[in-house]
Amino acid sequence: MSELVLLIEDDADIALGVRTVLNRNGFEVRAATEGRDGLRLFHSERPDIVVLDVGLPEMDGWTVLERIRELSEVPVLMLTSHGREVDKVRGLRAGADDYLTKPFGTAEFVARVQALLRRQRPADPLPEVFDDGSVRINFATHDVFVDGNAVELTPTEFRLLTALVRHRGQVLSPVKLLELAWSDPLGIGPDRVKYTVMRLRRKLGAETGGDSAIEAVRGFGYRYR
Repeated sequence: MSELVLLIEDDADIALGVRTVLNRNGFEVRAATEGRDGLRLFHSERPDIVVLDVGLPEMDGWTVLERIRELSEVPVLMLTSHGREVDKVRGLRAGADDYLTKPFGTAEFVARVQALLRRQRPADPLPEVFDDGSVRINFATHDVFVDGNAVELTPTEFRLLTALVRHRGQVLSPVKLLELAWSDPLGIGPDRVKYTVMRLRRKLGAETGGDSAIEAVRGFGYRYR
């Protein structure tokens, strides 16, 4: 089954070129020229990756990215006419996965799309026991040890730790963590994640956030490093 790309780009020439090269490389493409139409397609089509232009009319790409990140961790490749570092930093901090400045070569574009999709595919499952030299987790028995000492976690804290470890190295937004660790994520605000992370850090022996393996990425979420 072909992977589905949602292209949100208002420049007709660029959109045609991108669509053509994606089709030639085996991708299905849905396209929109405006942010609101793109979001409607995002909800209805559930794409595997979004290619998003920054300079859209009416609703710009930053706003579209923000709306997408409220709902999903789908890979987003941003396109822009500006190569300024400040724009790239803004996009990456807002949750974009990669950034490409126009004009760009088709080979590089396809390579970046393929790389983002490879990164998104599920990793091999962890073994029954995870051990990073300090934290040891037995997923079957729900036992957690820190430096050899048993730690008592609530069910939610254990699910939160498991989610972070299974996606270690990746930044997970509060919304994503609610989805992974809470049984009723829609009835709970994202602030709950912050306080649960604080408790979990203390139980894992960190006196400050900087001492913890659970790293806060400002403006986006948390990752296990």
